[in-house]
Parts: sequence; C-alpha cells; structure tokens
Amino acid sequence: MPAAFLVLFYLALTCAPLALAALQGHPPRPLRDELASGVALAGLAILLVEFALSGRFRVISGRIGMDVTMRLHQLLARAASMLILLHPFLYSGPQSLRPGLTAPGSTALNFDWSGLWPGIVAWLLLGAVMVMALGRDGLYRHEIWRALHGIMALVMAGLGVLHATRAGRYSGDPALWGFWWALFAIAVLSLAWVYAVKPLMKARRPWRVGSVTRLADRTWELCLDPEGHKGLHYLPGHFAWISIGKPAVSLNENPFSIASAPAEGGRLRFVIKELGDFTNRLGRVTPGTRAWVDAPFGSLTLKRHRKAGGVALIAGGVGIAPLLSHLRQLDADDDPRPRVLFYANRAEEQIACREELHRRGQTGPLRVVHVLSDPPEGWQGETGLVTSEVLNRHLDAEALKSWVFVLCGPPPMLHAVENALLGLGVSARNILLEQFSYD
Repeated sequence: MPAAFLVLFYLALTCAPLALAALQGHPPRPLRDELASGVALAGLAILLVEFALSGRFRVISGRIGMDVTMRLHQLLARAASMLILLHPFLYSGPQSLRPGLTAPGSTALNFDWSGLWPGIVAWLLLGAVMVMALGRDGLYRHEIWRALHGIMALVMAGLGVLHATRAGRYSGDPALWGFWWALFAIAVLSLAWVYAVKPLMKARRPWRVGSVTRLADRTWELCLDPEGHKGLHYLPGHFAWISIGKPAVSLNENPFSIASAPAEGGRLRFVIKELGDFTNRLGRVTPGTRAWVDAPFGSLTLKRHRKAGGVALIAGGVGIAPLLSHLRQLDADDDPRPRVLFYANRAEEQIACREELHRRGQTGPLRVVHVLSDPPEGWQGETGLVTSEVLNRHLDAEALKSWVFVLCGPPPMLHAVENALLGLGVSARNILLEQFSYD
C-alpha cells in the first residue's frame, strides 16, 4: 500500500463526518454554531482514527516509518484534543442552546441529559488523558501508563460517540450515526489486536535467552534463540518489541533494534545500553529465561536503495545496533559496494564490538571512522561530533551524490547530521533515519 494512499485514506476518514453532515441539508445556523459542530466532528474523527496509529500495524508504520507514525499519533492527538476541548465554548450563546426557540432541526444541541452527560464525562476524561500523557516519563512505569492510556482513551472515545449520536444536530442522522459506531468498532478491534490478539499469537512462538554478554561500558549483547520454531523473518534495520521473564500476554515490552543479520540463522542479537528499569537489570538475566518477540517493525532498511553506489552508516552510541545488522548482512551477501561507518561515542570504553568492526574493516570494503567527544590522551581518531567537516574528510563528491546514508542515534545527533548531509548536497531521499524520542 503506497504511503500516498494511506494519507488520502486518512484524510477521507477524518473529513467524512463533515461531508455527511453537509449532505443532510439542514437550514443554516449562526457561523459560531456551525463552527462548534464542525470542530467537534473533526476532533472526534481524528480521535477515533488515532487507535490505528498506535505503531503496531505494519501496514502503516512499514510504509511511512515507525517514527513518523508515532509522531503523527502524538501531533494528531494534540490537534484532536484542542478541537474537542474548544468546541463547547464556540456556541454563539444561550439562545442557540435552547430547543424550541428556532425551527426544528436548527438548534445547536439536544440538551436532554441522556445526551449531555456522556459528553461532559468524555470532555473531563480527555483532560485527564492529556495530563497523564505529558507526565508519563516521570510518574508511571511504562506498562502501567500504556494500559491506562489505552483503556481511558477507548472509554473516552465511546462516550464521545454516545454524546455525538444523542446530542448532536448532525450525528443522529442514520448515515453519520452508523459511521461513528463503525469507527468506534474499529477502535475496539485495534486495541484488542494490540493488547490481546498479538500477545496470544506470540505465545505460539516462544524464545529463550541464549546469552547476555558485556560489550562495553554499560552496554550488553542479548541473544535470543527460537524455541520450537525457525525464528523470525526480518530485514537489517528492523527492530522488535521484546519481553523477558514475563507472560506472553503482558504490557511489559521494550523496543530494541536487531543487531544480528538474517543470514546468521534463527538467533536474534540485540545491543542494549543500561538506561532504565529493564536495561539496568539486563546483566542479571540468566540463559534459558523465557522471552517473547513481536517483530519486525521499522523502515530503516535498504530494500529501496539496492542500486545505491555505496553505504554510509552513521551511529551514535547504542545506535550502532541496526547498523551492525546492515554490516553483517552486507558481508554475508558478499556485497561489493564500498561502505564507511562513522561511529560516535563520548569515551573510548563505550565503543561496542570494536574488534569485530576492526576485523571487518581489514578484510572487506568497510572503513571505520571512530569519533569521540571526550577522547583519551594520544587518541588518533576523529574528535568532537560528526560534523560536515568530519564527513567531508572521509567522503568524496561521488559518495555524497550516489550513496545511501543510514543514521541511528540520539535525536540531537540525528538532526545535526541530517542537516550536515543536506548542506553537503546529499539528497533527502538518500538519508534514512528513525527517531523514537519526542518532546
């Protein structure tokens, strides 16, 4: 499914309520009343379609990228929230809210309590969901926030649809009524798929921890072996949601880029840095522990760049993981194209897989450029950050024109390197990156 079709399909879904309302032929009302109804219709439509932008549907995230999917989810949720929170205040005045003062069908709302209370509760619940989302990083464990976020959002959406179909001027029409409840049914199925169906499917394909090995300062390699099945079909650059030592049906999952190559067989390898509750305990995980994998996800793959003249990989810290997958698969395929890895870290002891990278650089068409922001005395590599000057020293004009550039690392680094590449004349279509940290 082309990404352009997804965009058009989304616009059709979110604009459909406005079109269905316009086709009903009601007599016009004051502009503010029509505006109040319009923003409510648009806001509710956006909110209901949000359930499909959870990031767990590969038909969407596989086309536009997981980072774009999640960023859209966040921005569109903000837009829907503002529209819904604003709409009660847009009505022109008390006279427009009292049935009987105007011609039948021209009042702004049906003020019967059975239609008002769902809207009031949904409106208040929306504020609570927004506050919880803004404070998710410091107030809740991820799995608790994820469960509350999904359940509260579904209840809020259901109450919103109930309010619209009971109290709204337009939504009582059979066509729009059916549209609302169809979208709500899709939202319910989306949540059921993510929270129940997918975990039950994972239960049929268990994994075991094969090994946990320290690679560098606070950085570990986790290996998972398939149990009773052949493993996972994936591409270099994909990532997986994994849970270890938990039931299959669990919200306690963490996303990590796959560092192994498909050519290695069934075993999956991950390079993980200690950054949170789960990762800080990784060194204590014992081989044989049951694990679950939901994958593959992401779009940091080279499948659309097979004709690129070369491959430049630019990693920051633990962002080396998916780039290792690319390097390992390129070597396994005997790909003759030249490639260079820019690997940025703060300190020398943070460099992961240093011996492997050195070996690949000695035996294949790979050049490794280490960049340290806090180098030790006598350091012979690049220092500071991955800047346009550093890139220029190691890439010629032909590389900047015809190579593909794959970036993975902290968001500030991604933005800086992307801007540097664009400034050097690299085409935006030749730059691949995914970002998973948002404001």
